[in-house]
Formats: sequence, C-alpha cells, structure tokens
Amino acid sequence: MKQLNCIAIDDEPLALDIVEDYINKIDFLILKKRCYRASEAIDIIEKGNIDLIFLDIQMPGITGVQFAKSIKNIPPVIFTTAYSNYAVEGFELDAIDYLVKPFTFDRFLKAVSKAYSLQKLKANKKNISSYDKEYIFVKSEYKNIKINFKDILYIEGLSDYIKIHLTNGEKILSLQSLKAFYVKLPSNDFLRIHRSFIISLDKIKSIQKNRVFIGNKELSVGESYKEEFLKEINKYGM
Repeated sequence: MKQLNCIAIDDEPLALDIVEDYINKIDFLILKKRCYRASEAIDIIEKGNIDLIFLDIQMPGITGVQFAKSIKNIPPVIFTTAYSNYAVEGFELDAIDYLVKPFTFDRFLKAVSKAYSLQKLKANKKNISSYDKEYIFVKSEYKNIKINFKDILYIEGLSDYIKIHLTNGEKILSLQSLKAFYVKLPSNDFLRIHRSFIISLDKIKSIQKNRVFIGNKELSVGESYKEEFLKEINKYGM
C-alpha cells in the first residue's frame, strides 16, 4: 500500500504547523503542500496526485465547505475547525472525519487511519469483480446476513447507516457508511450515482436526463457523479 499524498489548507500558520508535525509522525502520510488560501490548492488538486486534504472550514473569502463543493471529484477530506456546529454539513459532503481544534495527535491518528483504510479498500476494489464469490455478508442488528449481489437493486445512504434494497422488496439496514460499502462491491456491476445512492447497473430500467429508473424507484444522478455515470453507461450503448 502506497503512502498518502496530503495537502493542508488553513489560514492560520500555527494550525498548519500542528498538522504538518502530526503528518511527519505518521509513516503512511506525505505532506506535499501547505496552503494558506484555498485558491493555492486548486492546481495541485487538479493534477490528481493528492490522496487526502486537511481543510479548515473558517477561512477568509471562501469557507472550506464552499471550497469542497466547488471542486469536481475532490479527494477525500478531513475537515479541521474550531467550530463544532459545522460537523453535520461536513459529513453531508462525505468527509472522512471532522476534527475540532485543538485536536490531539491520538484523535488525528484515528482520523487518518480511516482515510488509510479506505484507500486500501479502493486499491483492492478493481480486483473484487474477479473474485469467485457472488455474495457478501452484511452485519445487521445482531446477525451477519448473506446477500447475493444479483439480488441487490440499489443501496441508500442514511447518515451512519446504509439501507440495502433487494429485488424481493426486502430492505436491510447496516451500520456503515455508503463509501465504505461501495468499495466492497464488484466494480463492474455497481456504480455510485449520488452521495446517497449506489445502483446495480443491470437493474436499470430506463434513464431520463438526470434520473435513473430502477425497480419501482426513481433516483437522481448527483451533479458530481454525472460524468462518471455517463461514461459507464456509454460502454453499453445506453
């Protein structure tokens, strides 16, 4: 597993010093750039060689949340801020974690370990479709439930939970993030189309503009997922 290339964005030099010091203590992180303004980070992000962003929320000119929303296909983000009231909005952007200043090294390590684990899952995702298994076990309440991939219509993200919608009408709740579950699915068969939805490609009935009809459900394609969605369906002449 390769190291994670990071950038840190914060208008406070002391805050950047702390993040840099913590990064230097962790073997799997490499700090590629310190940025005092969000605009300084755009070029290096667009080059596509950044795996993780430490992003302050309260900055002059543009907030970290506004900046994250403005960048297409932004790398995983860990928000840092002195204001805990932004946490919900941060997680709605599918952030890895949310660190409230002043945060300890232990808390920082916990956050970056999530990012590292997710990166490892992504690295393995391309090989999942070649596995001979046609099912996955999902923990729901106190049971591990076996689910055949062919029986999944779509998966819905609900904050800390996911809801797996099956072809027989059954719905299974599991305590995990949509992002973490996505990387466990066969990459040739499933596609994320929205921050709240993953669909089974062979269950698509029709597509109309930014809407996908699957089962008896109409789902929206999120703006930031549209390009990848169109690229995928064009492979099949849709």
